[in-house]
Amino acid sequence: MAEVLHLDSGSVKIRNPWGVFLLVLVTLGIYYLVWYYKTNRELANYGVGDSPGLSLLAVTFGGLLIVPPFVSEWRFFRRIGEAQRRAGMEHRISHVTGFVLYLIALILLPFETVYAQYHLNRLWRHRAEEAQKAGLGMRG
Repeated sequence: MAEVLHLDSGSVKIRNPWGVFLLVLVTLGIYYLVWYYKTNRELANYGVGDSPGLSLLAVTFGGLLIVPPFVSEWRFFRRIGEAQRRAGMEHRISHVTGFVLYLIALILLPFETVYAQYHLNRLWRHRAEEAQKAGLGMRG
């Protein structure tokens, strides 16, 4: 089961990265679409990114035009990095590594989901810890 955190920007889920990977495999990629929409929605609620629906559209029907899925994935990893930067995290995701893992996933296995979810979990836990510290008066 995924752990739900309630942040000032809304609810987010801490998902098991390998669980996401296995669900994508077992559902033959259908869960990837669900996961991609939900993670983009969480980032949009946090203030990074605009439309999770448009991102999902880009990786599905946008594939007919070839370029949109690649642009959407590139921007997805950039949004995670931007969210981590805004949260004040020092060690952030490499959007280049994430994109390369996406390219590998087109041929092999979706390891980019593990990489992205790991960094999203770090981000959401960091935000929850900072909010807790602020509630205790430990932050200005």
